[in-house]
Amino acid sequence: MQYRKDKFGNDISILGYGCMRFTKKGSNIDHAKAEQEILSAFQKGVNYYDTAYLYPGSEACLGKILEDNHIREQVKIATKLPQYMVKNPAAIDKFFDEELKRLRTTYVDYYLMHMLTDFTSWENLKKNGIEDWIKRKKAEGAVRQVGFSFHGNSDMFIKILEDYDWDFCQIQYNYLDENIQAGRKGLMAAAKKGIPVIIMEPLRGGKLVNMLPVEAKKLIAEHDKKRSAAEWALRWLWDQPQVTCVLSGMNSMEMVEENCRIASEVQAGEFDESDQAMIAGIKAAIERTTKVGCTGCGYCMPCPKGVDIPATFRCYNEMYTEGKTSGRFEYAQVVGLRKESSFADQCVQCGKCEQHCPQHLEIRKLLKEADKALRPWPYKIGVSVARKFILKGK
Repeated sequence: MQYRKDKFGNDISILGYGCMRFTKKGSNIDHAKAEQEILSAFQKGVNYYDTAYLYPGSEACLGKILEDNHIREQVKIATKLPQYMVKNPAAIDKFFDEELKRLRTTYVDYYLMHMLTDFTSWENLKKNGIEDWIKRKKAEGAVRQVGFSFHGNSDMFIKILEDYDWDFCQIQYNYLDENIQAGRKGLMAAAKKGIPVIIMEPLRGGKLVNMLPVEAKKLIAEHDKKRSAAEWALRWLWDQPQVTCVLSGMNSMEMVEENCRIASEVQAGEFDESDQAMIAGIKAAIERTTKVGCTGCGYCMPCPKGVDIPATFRCYNEMYTEGKTSGRFEYAQVVGLRKESSFADQCVQCGKCEQHCPQHLEIRKLLKEADKALRPWPYKIGVSVARKFILKGK
């Protein structure tokens, strides 16, 4: 494992463990599986573990694993204040104390203001006394470093960056998102100020691996360096010395093995012209086929009417990457055959989802388009018949 420095000279593994996508067993996290994967990553040198108040069961799962294996002091925990839920100063302490209890710890190494999207969200925190709160918690040793995670445009990112003496920041960044959200402009602005940058969504929620179009898959398979899709994406990030740590939502031993291997081999500045051309080719192939820029993060959920928004968009994109039949069949199977219907036509246009979407997608409009494409009348009839037959008696 290789390491890069934080603002105060501490080593951060260039590969961080993103704890949002632990494998589920029913409605709960598969704790035993998550423990096996986390311990494997720890043994390979990963020391940065990212979770959040809003990730169901994640903080509690991570805290128990670290406590049970007596490794809390050997790792760095990053978690987040749900700033969008803060209505008064007392709420900040309430959320933080609950997080400490879940994590079974007395301090957080890296504490983030979660999902700032514009300057107004930061101003709201300031009105509720966040600056004095941070000063107090740092003095107590309960918070070691403070940062923010961001989903907005680059100009807004820089405005927030300049407004406070941040210790670090976290942005969505990958070769497909090089020039959206904070983007390369934000990355370079943070680096210029000496502020470490943590990268989230390096694989676009798995899209840059699992939902590549046929043309992109062919480019990767035929390249003489024989790298996987994930390896190309990760190496592109680590090639940039301004990137401090890349979070990966690893939920299989294979992912842990591969990502740790890459993180032990890669060197900043190693990409040559042919590597850059390869990334450009993959990116062009993706852009020709993508219909919706959804990462599957789930911030739009739950829908008040039960619409499975991420699954709908995943299937809609699959129509254009794998073929119309494949996308429609997947939609019928994973959405249509649930006991409680989750079809997109149940949307009542309330707009709640759009308020929380980090990608600022026009979800209501896109759901209409997706449902129309995914359910032409023969499929509607077929799914209706299948539901009556398969779900009978359930």
